[in-house]
Amino acid sequence: MIYTITLNPSIDYIMQVDSFHVGEVNRAETTMYYPGGKGINVSRVLKRLGADTTALGYTAGFTGNFIKEKLIGEQVAVRLIEVEGNSRINVKLKANQETEINGTGPIIDENAVASLLAQLDTLTTTDIVVLAGNIPNTMPETIYETLIQKCTVKGAKVVLDTGGSTLKALLRYKPFLIKPNHHELGDLFDVSISTIEEAIHFAGKIHAQGVENIVVSMAGEGALLYANEGVYIAKAPKGVVKNSVGAGDSLVAGFLAGYVKHNDIKEALCLGIASGSATAFSDDLCQKEEVEKLLNQVTIEKI
Repeated sequence: MIYTITLNPSIDYIMQVDSFHVGEVNRAETTMYYPGGKGINVSRVLKRLGADTTALGYTAGFTGNFIKEKLIGEQVAVRLIEVEGNSRINVKLKANQETEINGTGPIIDENAVASLLAQLDTLTTTDIVVLAGNIPNTMPETIYETLIQKCTVKGAKVVLDTGGSTLKALLRYKPFLIKPNHHELGDLFDVSISTIEEAIHFAGKIHAQGVENIVVSMAGEGALLYANEGVYIAKAPKGVVKNSVGAGDSLVAGFLAGYVKHNDIKEALCLGIASGSATAFSDDLCQKEEVEKLLNQVTIEKI
C-alpha cells in the first residue's frame, strides 16, 4: 500500500479570467473545484494509474467534507482525521499571469497528532509512506521527524516531497525518494545550480548520505535520477503547459506507481516524467490515458 500524508489539505478553487484588473469587478470565464494538497494530489494520480493508495491527514468542517466526498468519488481510500474548524481554500487565479492565494487551515492539537501516529501502527515493510507539503504552523515543527521515525521502526519506505530547512534536516533518515528541483537542490548546499553536471554532482552528495533515489527536475532540461543503479537523464515530452499545479506531485505518483508495478527504476522514472507532463498539459491532474499517450515520447539515457 502507498499511504500519503497531507497535514493541511485544501479545496483548490481555480478561476480562469480573460484579463484581470486590480480594483475592479472581474468575471470568471470558468471555475473549477478540486481536492488539493500535495499528498492528496499524489493519491489521486496513484489511483488513476491503478495503484493502491490511502490518503491520511486531517480535514475539518464543510470544506473537509467536500475533500473527502471528492476523494471517495474517485475511489481513493480515505482515512482522514476530522478536527475542529474548516479545511482551507486555496484560490488559483489564471489570467495573463497565474496568482495564488492560499488560505489557512484548522488547528491540529496533540490528540489529533496522536491519532495520526496510531494509524501508522499497522505499517509493514511492503508499505510506502509519502510525506508531502509544508507543516502547518499549528503543528510541531518536528512532526515530520516524528512520523519518519514511526515509519522507520515499522520498516516502511519513506518519500519526502518538501523543501527548505525541513528537507535538509530530514535527509539523515535516509528516505527512499526525494524530489527537489534544481533550485531546491542548490539551497541544500547554499549554491546555485544551472547545469545537469552540477545537479548530478550535488545529487551524488545526497545519495552518499544514504538517500536511495533523488529525482531532480531541471525545468526545460528535463529531469535526472540519481539512484543505486546509476544516473539517468530524462527528456520530457513537448506540449503546451496549461497547469503548473500538481505536476511535481504527479511525477512522484507516477514514479511510485511504476516502481510498485515493475520494480524497475528506469520504468518508474519514465512513468513519473509522463505523469508530470500529462498534468502540466491538462486543466486538472493527469488521467491514465493521457499518461500512456506520452510514455513513448519520454527519452531516458543512463550515464
